[in-house]
Amino acid sequence: MDKSTIAYAFAWYFIFIISVTVHEAAHAWAANRGGDPTAYAGGQVSLNPWPHIKRAPWGMVVLPILGIFLFHWPFGYAVTPYDPLWAYKNPRKAGLMSLAGPLANLALCLLAYIVIEIGLKTGFFLKPESLGLQRLVDPSSSGILNGLAIFMSMLFSLNLILLVLNILPLPPFDGSGIVSIFLSEDSARKYTAVVRNPVFAIVGFLLAWQAFTPLFRIIFIKVLSLIYWGHSFYWSAVLHHLFFA
Repeated sequence: MDKSTIAYAFAWYFIFIISVTVHEAAHAWAANRGGDPTAYAGGQVSLNPWPHIKRAPWGMVVLPILGIFLFHWPFGYAVTPYDPLWAYKNPRKAGLMSLAGPLANLALCLLAYIVIEIGLKTGFFLKPESLGLQRLVDPSSSGILNGLAIFMSMLFSLNLILLVLNILPLPPFDGSGIVSIFLSEDSARKYTAVVRNPVFAIVGFLLAWQAFTPLFRIIFIKVLSLIYWGHSFYWSAVLHHLFFA
């Protein structure tokens, strides 16, 4: 890997840590608000990444760094502890806890979107010649604006990925827990007992592996169409370079 590739890879890792920390802190905060102080007692209602890293060092350090060197892309996981008895007694509150993580990623997407829109309106950012996950806008000058354009593009893209992935109604993703919000308490308990089976987690992961890329490409293009309403791009090129730019 050349220096530029390494710099981009570690920028992705930095944004990964920020995004996952906010996601997990939101889970912990929602659980505490719902009556389960387990994660709060573990220090995970926090935007400090260290309590989350200590809880899942493989998912937040080892796997993402391996991903950087092998695929130029960080992938991993994190874990927010909760009381299973509390979740059984309060399935809808547990569902809200599951929903809080994706909502946090949505909030980070919106933050990045607002900065990008302000940059485009003020002329600090420009429409790029081609679009990719790490290049949604070009800077009007080099230096700080270039770094800000890349950072906001990455922040938006990664959090959109985390949002879409985690709302899939498949175990082990948050979407499987969100389903409980829409069920009666008795039905939610029965549903949860089924999806907690490790076999369903394996099947859900394999299904998500197959479904995510085509689904995300469609959503990504739709979102970019809203950002650049009325602008023309070679969308086929965007699709081709979506995970390589």
